[in-house]
Amino acid sequence: MKTTLVIVESPAKVKTIKKFLSSSYKVEATMGHIRDLPKSQLGIDVDNNFEPKYITIRGKGKTLEKLRKEAKSCDKILLATDPDREGEAISWHLSKVLGIDPMDDCRIEFNEITKTAVKNAIKKPRSINMDLVDAQQARRVLDRLVGYKISPLLWKKVKKGLSAGRVQSVAVKLVYDREEEIRAFVPKEYWDLNAKLLDNKSKKTIEAKFYGNKENKIEINTQEEMDALLKSLEGQEYKVAKIKKGEKKRNAPLPFTTSSLQQEAYRKLGFSTKKTMMIAQRLYEGIDIKGEGTVGLVSYIRTDSTRLSEEARADAKQFIIDRYGEKYYRKNNLQVKSSKKVQDAHEGIRPTSAFREPNLIKDSLEKDQYKLYNLIWTRFIASQMEPAIYDVVTIDITAGDYIFRATGSSIKFLGFMLVYTEGKDEKEEEKDIILPEINEGQILKLKKLEPKQHFTEPPPRYTEATLVRALEEKGIGRPSTYAPIISTILARGYVVKEKKYLKTTELGEAVTKLLIDNFKDIINVEFTANMERDLDNIADGEEKWIDVIRKFYMPFEKALEIAEESIGKIEIPDEVSDEVCEYCGRNLVYKMSRYGKFLACPGFPECRNTKAIVENTGIKCPKCDSGQLIARKTKKGRKFYGCSNYPSCDFTSWDEPTKEVCPKCGSHLAKKQNSKQNILKCLNKECDFEKKIDK
Repeated sequence: MKTTLVIVESPAKVKTIKKFLSSSYKVEATMGHIRDLPKSQLGIDVDNNFEPKYITIRGKGKTLEKLRKEAKSCDKILLATDPDREGEAISWHLSKVLGIDPMDDCRIEFNEITKTAVKNAIKKPRSINMDLVDAQQARRVLDRLVGYKISPLLWKKVKKGLSAGRVQSVAVKLVYDREEEIRAFVPKEYWDLNAKLLDNKSKKTIEAKFYGNKENKIEINTQEEMDALLKSLEGQEYKVAKIKKGEKKRNAPLPFTTSSLQQEAYRKLGFSTKKTMMIAQRLYEGIDIKGEGTVGLVSYIRTDSTRLSEEARADAKQFIIDRYGEKYYRKNNLQVKSSKKVQDAHEGIRPTSAFREPNLIKDSLEKDQYKLYNLIWTRFIASQMEPAIYDVVTIDITAGDYIFRATGSSIKFLGFMLVYTEGKDEKEEEKDIILPEINEGQILKLKKLEPKQHFTEPPPRYTEATLVRALEEKGIGRPSTYAPIISTILARGYVVKEKKYLKTTELGEAVTKLLIDNFKDIINVEFTANMERDLDNIADGEEKWIDVIRKFYMPFEKALEIAEESIGKIEIPDEVSDEVCEYCGRNLVYKMSRYGKFLACPGFPECRNTKAIVENTGIKCPKCDSGQLIARKTKKGRKFYGCSNYPSCDFTSWDEPTKEVCPKCGSHLAKKQNSKQNILKCLNKECDFEKKIDK
């Protein structure tokens, strides 16, 4: 019997795919990449057309030995690595080490790990796409040249252990630029004016906002302007001048791309980009579902496209009509045309079956897997549903020469909102505003005028979600790189997360300034976006990868030479704390490690004292009554509160303590975590007191 060896990247895929194939197929995993550039040297022969020097990755010797052995015993080899440029490059590396001609029909790919998709792929093997391989190779060479050429300069001029990257440094620059905008921001004063008007028929109050006069909208910028307006409104009659009624449609969101999935999982679930991709990878590779066995639950998760296959759309149509009725299915659901930045190599992220509802498989999923799968499933179903329809009414009310405007809306048809609503970066409550039935010409009674002063606010700092959106909009990186970019700049200490916002550190600012001053033509948004387009051109066979690298390297080499000579030593002073070293009396300073900030003695190496930074709440421990509750972090970085007398007192709580005292037992109350409502609960675990609080 002839045997075929199918090679994938992960053991999880092996388990899933084995179930779909007969005993004449063997399935093995590479455990990720098998060859790469050496870590100890540049690994690129700059003088020989930038020839890369690939070596077997340390620890992969046994894996390769096993693959070679299996390959010799099989009649045919199929390379089934991920369906993207990186996967294509891994297949090419496999062809080199296993002695396969890349021009042979040895490559298969599938967008989802289901029986149908895998079996169809096996019927249609193809040769390795060398354009995709070259595009990935060009990216790797570019990143190595920038990282390994600039990083030593940073070690010499700033401090050891720093790194620069073609894309990561631009991401830090975006965060740095936002900090500069915030520092330079000058608040501007503005006012608004609301009129509370009584409809004598319904006895209901209408709230109308000052708009302007009959000619145009008027902005109120100072107290003096507001005072003058209030004076001119004295004794005026409030008359309904115009009522406009209509409908407003709210279209369903498109299926997820990698970027939009990361953003929405952050907004709705609080997942970091890294966590989202780890869970999504598991859902793609396969989960053991009761009654089905191991099956891939979602399509390929690294995509910039919202396109759906005809089969997927037909699947969704059948489900929607069966479950919600025909009126909820959007019949003219046309595919959205992709922009030039979109590679459109794969479908949008979707469940592999519309009929595999989240609640039906909940028992087979871990808690976070269920949350993410539910998000992907509901978004996909909603994308194929009719728009939501609102009844809207706008009422213009005159007061002398001025106009006040009241707007109201109410949901008429839920459409896709029956299943799903999108999250927002800044929370806004959506609620129906029902206005009473009134007539044009009707006089309303003024109850109150409410002037309110405001000041413009600086642009908000980036969150992980908004930084991913900015990277995508500006064409920086690709779907597979967004999560690693953010993980890297946080791990390097160039950026820190304060609550949910990203902020550059002193180190990040110093390095960014150095790079901007000396490599402004490389470390900038436009260059990085243009380079992504060049890589796309290589993948499309329109450019040669060596030409793209050569065009980049000549000016880069000159910039390096100039920087080497012109940059002096840069000192970044440590931030001094108020805490005194108990061994030598010096004030401890803040240092940064891969695990975050800590306190250290500036007398190193004579004094090696270090301390963790303790966040003391100033609240007594409810268990021992002698210790203080302090904030700590788990190994995974989740914050909790424990007693300062640990280990003699083992009190812990996820909930944030407050100064408010429990009226029932006298202990302190804490803000309850993971609650959709705002609730204070007693820290004393023997007390059951809880109360709701306003937001």
